[in-house]
Amino acid sequence: MVRKIKDIMTDEIETVKPTDSAHDIALKMKRHDTGFMPVVEGKKLLGVVTDRDLVIRGMAEKKEGTATAEQLMSRDIKTVEPETSVDEAAKIMARGQIRRLPVVENGELIGVVSIGDMAVRHIFESEAGEALSEISESDKTNAVK
Repeated sequence: MVRKIKDIMTDEIETVKPTDSAHDIALKMKRHDTGFMPVVEGKKLLGVVTDRDLVIRGMAEKKEGTATAEQLMSRDIKTVEPETSVDEAAKIMARGQIRRLPVVENGELIGVVSIGDMAVRHIFESEAGEALSEISESDKTNAVK
């Protein structure tokens, strides 16, 4: 049986609006223990703000007090549709060293799948296992730099 992303994705997602401040985003990340916030207008996915975006585009550019999600967000993000196979999503994640992948339907955010979703559900078959391994190795290498 080919597993689909819709079977393993998280569909209860915390989001931010384009006008939310960096401070509000950071508080929401802390409250929900995450480093990833999709930016939506209505349900339309515009981009994502990561903890790294807050540091690089906010603090390092001395905008942390005034920046909005729209100014901080990464816009060129990979997404998948709910019918995408888990193996295909894992390939996308491995190629792009992506830990979280938004799931969209007709441009609207309906879920997020993470490496953790795949691991928790014991989907270590083929590419899913490779994706987890490659991303973990990349983290170790980057931590040494």
